[in-house]
Amino acid sequence: MITSYKTWLRLEGAAVLGISVLLYAQFGAGWLTFGLLLLAPDLFMLGYLANSNVGATIYNVGHSYATVGVSVILGLVLQQPFVIALSLIWFAHIGMDRMLGYGLKAPTGFKHTHLSA
Repeated sequence: MITSYKTWLRLEGAAVLGISVLLYAQFGAGWLTFGLLLLAPDLFMLGYLANSNVGATIYNVGHSYATVGVSVILGLVLQQPFVIALSLIWFAHIGMDRMLGYGLKAPTGFKHTHLSA
């Protein structure tokens, strides 16, 4: 039986990654696009150039399932398949991060996350 919340969050990340890849296979814009953009959400780290508080806030907004959910909804409402494809890549990135143990950041430092506590 799995009792660690960290393990559950990593399994959740793996599930999000897997589902995102499966959906991308149906709605995607090609695997080259997927591969080129999979790490693009890490650009949200650039907020750390200002300071830890700004960095953590910007990083967390860019690595939140809710933010990407809004992107998917916009893609569906506006009937923009490429926006949906980009959103699925973004979901895959967040799932991959969580699966690997990279979590939402605390303002106390880049390595302090909800998965490192």
